[in-house]
Amino acid sequence: MSSENLPQSPRKPRVAVVFGGRSSEHGISVVTAGAVLRAIDRTKYDVLPIGITTDGRWALTADDPDRMAIADRKVPSVTELAESTEGGVVLPVDPGNREVVYSEPGAVPKVLGEVDVVFPMLHGPYGEDGTLQGLLELSGVPYVGAGVLASAVGQDKEYMKRVFTSFGLPVGPYLVIRPREWQREEKNARQRVADFAGEHGWPLFIKPARAGSSIGITKVDSFEGLDEAIAEAQRHDPKIIVEALLRGREIECGVLEFEDGPRASVPAEIPPVQAHDYYDFEAKYIDSTPGLVPAPLTAEETAEVQRLAVAAFEATSCEGLVRADFFLTEDGQFVINEINTMPGFTPISMYPQMWEKSGVGYAELVDRLIQAALDRSTGLR
Repeated sequence: MSSENLPQSPRKPRVAVVFGGRSSEHGISVVTAGAVLRAIDRTKYDVLPIGITTDGRWALTADDPDRMAIADRKVPSVTELAESTEGGVVLPVDPGNREVVYSEPGAVPKVLGEVDVVFPMLHGPYGEDGTLQGLLELSGVPYVGAGVLASAVGQDKEYMKRVFTSFGLPVGPYLVIRPREWQREEKNARQRVADFAGEHGWPLFIKPARAGSSIGITKVDSFEGLDEAIAEAQRHDPKIIVEALLRGREIECGVLEFEDGPRASVPAEIPPVQAHDYYDFEAKYIDSTPGLVPAPLTAEETAEVQRLAVAAFEATSCEGLVRADFFLTEDGQFVINEINTMPGFTPISMYPQMWEKSGVGYAELVDRLIQAALDRSTGLR
């Protein structure tokens, strides 16, 4: 029998893990991708790591999770992992062609083979906000997580809260200041903040409207710190959101899409980090203390936060996964703060920890997300 007639082994699905990106969450995205690369079953999948530099270049990177961790209080970057300082990866835009091409100046482009699914480990704008999802829809390539609309809504705190409100989910008091308003009508914008503070009191939290990982957030105790806080938020997003302080416990809950629909994990509680005034970037990733998993809640409270987490998932038309963040206020009410359509998968991230305690281990969690994406079509659904 000739080798041509021998049965051929089926090709393993190829997963492109895309990470890094142009947002201020670049480094955390690299850390997240490192954990996922370590967990993917290489006997089941082929893996292609693709990093996006802070200036937007798509680079081939080393498949080296050990170099993708926080070290000496510093987060890694794609530039440190890229195999070339000039080469670029190009995804197809033809739905009939899933071949990825790599090219360098003055060299013949190299075909890297087909990609069956993309695992977009990107956080923040230019990746988690529907932009990459739109590109993948045009290319006809399946991908893990929320679609274009859900990703965009999940990234914009203003519209996220508007959607939640329209579905009857409880949200805290907030105020949005758009860039045009601050630039052209600064006096009126200041008055709106003054009225808001008069109604809800100090302190206030000044945040970029479309950023995550607590980057660019400032807790302001009076008008004296307002200008500096707004300038800091606008370094990350020209649109800012002002939120009132909600006194209570910080509770998180994971949602994962199963064959029969979305299910909620056991919830977790984020304990205060003594060295930090609130849960900022360093409190999350550098000086973090272990979360309480499961959260010490009553059975009724657990059931309620799980119900609200799934309701938030459904309200925003999410797919795959979501981490929903809540406050349990002093009067015993849950208020939803935000959702993350691509929550962190770092070793200390709460989403995988919550599912671990719910009976879904890390490797199984990653596998479920990849399989769900492979089983889901692109386009309208």
